[in-house]
Amino acid sequence: MDISLQELMQPKPGANGTAVTEFILLGLVETPGLWPAVFVLFLLAYLVTVGGNLSILAAVLVEPKLHTPMYFFLGNLSVLDIGCITVTIPSMLGRLLYHKRTVPYAACLSQLFFFHLLVGVDCFLLTAMAYDRFLAICRPLTYSTRMSPTVQRILVAVSWACAFSNALTHTVAISTLNFCGPSVINHFYCDLPQLFQLSCSSTQLNELLLFGVGFIMAGTPLALVVTSYIHVAAAVLRIRSAEGRKKAFSTCGSHLTVVAIFYGSGIFNYMRLGSAKLSDKDKAVGIFNTVANPMLNPIIYSLRNPDVQGALWRVIKGRWSLA
Repeated sequence: MDISLQELMQPKPGANGTAVTEFILLGLVETPGLWPAVFVLFLLAYLVTVGGNLSILAAVLVEPKLHTPMYFFLGNLSVLDIGCITVTIPSMLGRLLYHKRTVPYAACLSQLFFFHLLVGVDCFLLTAMAYDRFLAICRPLTYSTRMSPTVQRILVAVSWACAFSNALTHTVAISTLNFCGPSVINHFYCDLPQLFQLSCSSTQLNELLLFGVGFIMAGTPLALVVTSYIHVAAAVLRIRSAEGRKKAFSTCGSHLTVVAIFYGSGIFNYMRLGSAKLSDKDKAVGIFNTVANPMLNPIIYSLRNPDVQGALWRVIKGRWSLA
C-alpha cells in the first residue's frame, strides 16, 4: 500500500522516544522518471573516482620516484577518497535500482559514523601534507629526520585516532536524541544537519558540540595549513631560480586547491545549522563532499605533476602488456 509523502511528514501522535525505526531518504530527485539518468551518472562518477584513486595508489606503489613522504600521504588520501564515496554512493544507487527510499535507523547512524571518520582522517592528512611541504622547503637540512618513515606512520595513526574519537562522539550524541516523526530526509545520505532537523528533542547541545569539536577538528588543522603555507610562500619567493620557484609552487598549488575545495564545501555544509529549512543547495554541497572532492583529487594531483603522469602511464602500459 502506498503512503503519501504528506503522511510521512506528519509526526506520530503520542510518540515518545525514538519511535522512528527507519528514515525515508528522498534522494537527489523526487521524479521517478529521472532516476535511471541519475543512476547512470553517479555509477559512472563512482567508477571514475575509484579507478582514478586506485591508479594514483598504484603509481605511488610502483614508481620509486614517488616513494617520498608527500606521496605516502597522497596514497593514503586516495584510499580515504575511495572510502568516502563508497560510504554514500553505492547505497544510494541500490535505492535507485530497487526503487526503495527507506534506510534503517542503525544503518543511518552507521553511515554517519563512517562518513565523519573518513572525512576527519582526510582533514588531518591534508594538514600532514602541508607540514611535509613546510619541512621540505623551509627546513631542508633536517627534513629526512623530521619526516622519517616512523614520523609518517605516527602522523597517519594519530589522524585515525582523532577522527575516530570525533566520529564516535557525534554518533553517540545523535543516538541520544529522540526521533518520533517525521522521518523524511531531504538528502541522499544521512548526516548531522538533516538529522538535527528531524529530532523532536532539543538539539542545542548537539549543535554546540558540533561547533566546538569542529573548531578543534577542522579549525586547528586549517590554521596549521595556512601557517605552513605562509612560511612556504615566503621561502619560495626567496628562491632566485625561476624554475625552482615554479616547481615549488606547482607541488604546493595542487595541495592548496584540494584544501580550498575540501574546507569550502565543509564550512558551507556545517555552518548553516541555524537555517530554518535545509534546501536543495545542501544536496549540491553533499555531492561536492562525497563525489566531486574524491573525483577531483587524482586529477588535480596528476595534471601538473610529470612524475605522477609518468608513473600512471607506466601502470597503464603494464596493464595493457599483461592483457
